[in-house]
Amino acid sequence: MPEQNFSHSALPQPTQQLLVNQLLWMLLLRVILYTLILGVSFYLQSRDFGLVLPPTPLITIFILLIYLTSIISGFFILGSKKDPVVFGLLQNFLDTSFVSILIYYTGASHSIFSPIYFFPIIAGGLILPRLGGLLSAGAATIQFGLILTLEYFQIFPDFLNVSYNFIYDKDSLKILNLFAVYGLTFFLASILSSLFAGRLRQTEDALSDSLRSFDQLSLLYKQIFDDIATGIITTNDKNHITSANNAASVITGYKSDSLLGKKFNDLFPTIDLTDKGNRHSATIQQKDGDQIRIGYSFASLQSGIDASGRPCKERESAKCRSGKVLTIQDISEVERLQEKMQQAEKLAAIGRMSAGIAHDFRNPLTAISGSAQVLSNEIQLSDSPQQEENSELVHIILRESNRLSNTISDFLKFAKPEHAEKEWFSCSRCLREVIEVAKADPAWPLSCQLDIDVNDKIDIWADQYQFFTILNHLIQNALAFCQKEQELIRIIAKDVKTDDKKEMVKLTVEDNGPGIAQGKEHKIFEPFYTRRVDGTGLGLAIVKQIIEAHQGRIEVDRSELGGARFTFTMPLP
Repeated sequence: MPEQNFSHSALPQPTQQLLVNQLLWMLLLRVILYTLILGVSFYLQSRDFGLVLPPTPLITIFILLIYLTSIISGFFILGSKKDPVVFGLLQNFLDTSFVSILIYYTGASHSIFSPIYFFPIIAGGLILPRLGGLLSAGAATIQFGLILTLEYFQIFPDFLNVSYNFIYDKDSLKILNLFAVYGLTFFLASILSSLFAGRLRQTEDALSDSLRSFDQLSLLYKQIFDDIATGIITTNDKNHITSANNAASVITGYKSDSLLGKKFNDLFPTIDLTDKGNRHSATIQQKDGDQIRIGYSFASLQSGIDASGRPCKERESAKCRSGKVLTIQDISEVERLQEKMQQAEKLAAIGRMSAGIAHDFRNPLTAISGSAQVLSNEIQLSDSPQQEENSELVHIILRESNRLSNTISDFLKFAKPEHAEKEWFSCSRCLREVIEVAKADPAWPLSCQLDIDVNDKIDIWADQYQFFTILNHLIQNALAFCQKEQELIRIIAKDVKTDDKKEMVKLTVEDNGPGIAQGKEHKIFEPFYTRRVDGTGLGLAIVKQIIEAHQGRIEVDRSELGGARFTFTMPLP
């Protein structure tokens, strides 16, 4: 039957729609029931089975009346906004009336159609529990009692006497007994139908709740399945892919829909699903041709159906079709990090060993440098003809010893960074000390100009010795790349605030040299990378290490002077 929207304030929308649909079905069943009953009865009467039926014109009128009332009732309930409960009660009363008319015209207590009373009674009990069944039973009892009363007083259609020589029952006790039996049967049927309808409603409500819970649970499982970061793929007993979540699609490069139905081994031949174990790894090829490393694990997945398609018995679970559920993760980055960690551990071990060796080199190197200094003094006092040549050789020994000593010192600072003992001190005072030490070096060019813009009120919160090292390395590095005889170094310091209102000191050291080659900005801070002939490649690495230990940052770009500009920040507490 077609479903139509029906609005009424007395019932919730789903309940009233269900009631309307049931009433429409009742109208349809009414038409089918009377059509079949009267059609079959008319056929049997024509075969001399001795059935009592009204004349054909009356049967025709009765059938048309049922059709007409059913059609009008159907259009009325579809187009009306009145209470469907009241409409259902009226239809039940109308059905009992139709049955009573049929029984009255087919022999009253002798009619074979008396059981049809159960149609409106049971329908009323099912569609309108309790109220509908009881009212239908009451109406059927009263109307049947009225028919028995008419029979007792011999008030019947004439065709019964003329056509069938109908014999009326005049025994009042027999009629009363028949009335009581039928009346009790009607009410018993209404009670049973109401109880059945109540149980049916409870079952429907429980089933609806279960379906809602199942839908919610299915939605939750689907959301978890789709949103989980681990890729999940399931296969059946023929190794065909049956499901794949979004993470599996991202990892493999295949859309989830395109994976369904494909043979797993054809797409991922490097994944072995036969080897026992908790965790495996393999290299797979994505859809675009790229290869990635994945970690995967798998387990058997029982389908609950045997080879013949029937449900497996509990004791025969081994005969069930068995698929697999596979979890995969992209471990390319993890393996790269592991390799870096292993490499870092190796470098750390080498660094510790090298630091020990460098420390052991220091004492012999000091002895060599001291002995060379003594030898240089003696050579200068002697009158040997080879004095100049010997003096040059000793000078080379002293120069290279000092360079090697500086290299070892830088290496030890980088390999074993000292703990920062922070304190407040003046930035300008520390800078003056650095410049004084730098100018005391004989290699410092007299042509070098320093453009310093540092306020005496700027204070630094840092390790003063390590801050001295930072400035010394940056100034020496700038000097090494300045234009010869035109050296210019600019040093600027100022207080700044970040976007989140944190205070820090920003310092800039820049020169007029050739600058840093493009693409080498980060490489210059790596250990042992240098472009200077006499450089160790550790100066800028030490600078970055110290600044980061102070929670600062250092950057390099091109200066307005033409060379490199190093900018670093030191946070203040």
